[in-house]
Amino acid sequence: MDSMTQRRYDLDWLRVAVFAMLIFYHVGMLYVADWGYHYKSEHQSTWLQNLMILLNQWRLPLLFLISGIAIRFFLHRTTWTRFVGLRTLRLWVPLLFGIWVVVPPQLYIEMLSKGDLPAISYGAFYQAFLDLSHPYFESYQSGIFPHVDVNHLWYIRELWYFSMYLLALYAALHWLKLMPYLYWPFKHWPVFSLFAILVIGLALLQVWVFPADSEGTRKALGFSFLCCGFLMGWEPKFWQQLGHHRKHFLILAVLAFAVLITYYHGYYQNNRTTGGLYVLERLLVFTNRWAWIFAILGHAYHHCNRNHPWLRYLNQAVYPYYILHQTFIIVLAYLLRDWGPVWQPITVIILTFSGCALAYELIRRSAVLRLLFGLKIGQPTTNKAMPVKDP
Repeated sequence: MDSMTQRRYDLDWLRVAVFAMLIFYHVGMLYVADWGYHYKSEHQSTWLQNLMILLNQWRLPLLFLISGIAIRFFLHRTTWTRFVGLRTLRLWVPLLFGIWVVVPPQLYIEMLSKGDLPAISYGAFYQAFLDLSHPYFESYQSGIFPHVDVNHLWYIRELWYFSMYLLALYAALHWLKLMPYLYWPFKHWPVFSLFAILVIGLALLQVWVFPADSEGTRKALGFSFLCCGFLMGWEPKFWQQLGHHRKHFLILAVLAFAVLITYYHGYYQNNRTTGGLYVLERLLVFTNRWAWIFAILGHAYHHCNRNHPWLRYLNQAVYPYYILHQTFIIVLAYLLRDWGPVWQPITVIILTFSGCALAYELIRRSAVLRLLFGLKIGQPTTNKAMPVKDP
């Protein structure tokens, strides 16, 4: 059987798990000390930085990598024009709805908490929000429009751009008949050789090629991992090796993170790295990043490549949960701002998941809401292949 038609349930489960983890991560942003966020709780912790650093090294790269795999599958079974049309519909409609409806409450809470807004109702705020020249927002001019920004929905925007870049690059390389050479290493090389090449290659790209600013670097890294996912796709030997060596990569990941966090606290926070030390730093960062990604992919391939009655439901729910979760988190944290350091985060987590679950039950029953939240209108797709409803 063509491996491109076999369902990869492990990647479905990973997609669900990564987005569930994102909710916990954004709750953590309320409480981690010294890191900026739209709203910060009074209960902040320095030690939480260690856990946040552990997650943010690989969570977004892994998500873009899974999206790259999904794109390769989607292009295998559809036309390029249909790919562009569906990608645009399911990414841009939720994005536009999100920035004008879902995201504004986050700005309302941010401005209230910083004392930059009079004590007005949300209705009055939103009326002012629609006026792009309103004086309330004189200090909030950054965004895609003055004071109007994507916030956590930046991933949807970038995924559309990355998808179009990848399609154009794929078309050029396909026309030049170079794609088989790019697939070849994932088909034939030992997995540790691939690991070394990926670590060294991306480290040197960041040192010499990627933009120096943080936003440019984030975009370059996201697109790089998307391309890596596209190339590794459904190559059986690669995935079998990942499953076989999953424990080795997990050990390497733990050791690499131990070195990385020691370096972070012992040197990085108080010094600027340049020259050869910066190259070594990037090599350490990408060793840690790829080791965790390979360990996670390997364990998922070995343990999670099986279906479950809940999986299709969860796959459908991921996108609405992602769109709504940060607004729930910020609004709830502000409403519960007088609660203590234990019950406040626990309650925010419980109510965020509950709010997303209730909202999804409403969304999936309405054709209009399904369109606005990027879901297929009509009956859910059957489990014939990995879903491509990124993010």
